[in-house]
Amino acid sequence: MTSPDLTKTQASPASDRAGRGDPAGSGLALSLSGVGKRFGAVQALSDISMEVAAGEVVALVGDNGAGKSTLVKIIAGVYQPDAGEIRLDGKPVSIAGPRGAQNLGIATVFQDLALCDNLDVVANLFLGRERRQLGVLDEVSMEQEAWRLLRRLSAKIPSVRIPIAALSGGQRQTVAIARSLVGDPGIVILDEPTAALGVAQTAEVLALVRRLRETGLGVILVSHNMSDVLAVADRIEVLRLGRNAASFRAADVSVEQLVAAITGASERDRAERGEAPIGGTQQTKTVDAPAGETS
Repeated sequence: MTSPDLTKTQASPASDRAGRGDPAGSGLALSLSGVGKRFGAVQALSDISMEVAAGEVVALVGDNGAGKSTLVKIIAGVYQPDAGEIRLDGKPVSIAGPRGAQNLGIATVFQDLALCDNLDVVANLFLGRERRQLGVLDEVSMEQEAWRLLRRLSAKIPSVRIPIAALSGGQRQTVAIARSLVGDPGIVILDEPTAALGVAQTAEVLALVRRLRETGLGVILVSHNMSDVLAVADRIEVLRLGRNAASFRAADVSVEQLVAAITGASERDRAERGEAPIGGTQQTKTVDAPAGETS
């Protein structure tokens, strides 16, 4: 296996990949620098830095326990960082909880989707954010907005009045992504959106990710599937043991290089050659989060 160069690369998207524009001119939508998180004696994240531009898909990859879930929950407002700075559109922000993240324009689609099977598409899209007119639910307005959001994604949903239980896995993911667009966010985080989906449904979801990019949104894609990552990402950030391990342009990296960065094979190769670890010091082992979180 060829050892990749794990030196931090420039945060420029893969503009040379077919069908992808250069979002660099749009400016950074989200920037993290020096972010750290500790749970008691456990250091879950150390000095994490990451940037996402408007109209760019940045994949976040790493083995179980690498820190992906903790980092996503910090951006989504679930956890508060112990160190570091988060900037939105160049301005430092403090994300005070999930509602605060939504108010700042950060939407997250977690792996469990959090959909209500017994409710229809419209009810799920506006659950907790129902529109009212004179104290009565404005069903007409919500249905019109539901169709607008689904058309924005070119979604294949037969009816917005069909119960979620009657939809396929790919269609459910579509509804969850459409719900994240309520409120017009600038950043959308997708946590394992293709997990447990078939080939056709996976292709459908990846097409949705591309459409999110085309509308100018910054997208953070968390995934274990390297094929999916290389299919839609502009840049790839690798986490290992709670730290930045590598940053690649998707157009310039192979699956073998990604696996080497994720598993630390390249660090072992450097050690065998008698070279210093990246950064000059040996990384200490950390875990992702408290017991019960594994991704």
